[in-house]
Amino acid sequence: MPVKIVLTSILVDDQERALRFYRDVLGFRLKHDIPMGGHRWLTLVSPEQLDGVELLLEPDQHPAAKPYKSALVADGIPCTSFGVEDIRSEHDRLTKLGVRFTQPPVEMGPVTTAVFDDTCGNLLQIAQRH
Repeated sequence: MPVKIVLTSILVDDQERALRFYRDVLGFRLKHDIPMGGHRWLTLVSPEQLDGVELLLEPDQHPAAKPYKSALVADGIPCTSFGVEDIRSEHDRLTKLGVRFTQPPVEMGPVTTAVFDDTCGNLLQIAQRH
C-alpha cells in the first residue's frame, strides 16, 4: 500500500487567531482541539473531506520558524496551496470578508492562482485547475 498524506502543518503565530481565520473565513472544519501544555493540537479538515488530510495549526515557537516564515513572505512565496472550484468567486468571497490579497487571480498555464495573507504570518495560495 502506498504512503498517504494524513497530516500537514502550517506554522502560526497565534493558534486562536489562526483557528478563527481558517475555520470562520476559509471554511475548514475543526477536527481536534487538544490542550498540549501552553499550546494545542489543533487540526482542521475540508468540510467535503471530513476524514481527509488534517491541517495542523502549529505554533511557530521553534527558533527557525519565524525567520523562515518572514523570508517566504518577503519573497511573496505562499507556504501552501489550497484547491478551489471557482477561484474568482472565492477571491470575491474572501475579499468581502476582509482578506488581503497580495496577488489577485492570475492564469498560469493549466491553473489560475491567487495569494493572500492568513493574518498569522503566512501567505497562502488558492488554485483552480482548468
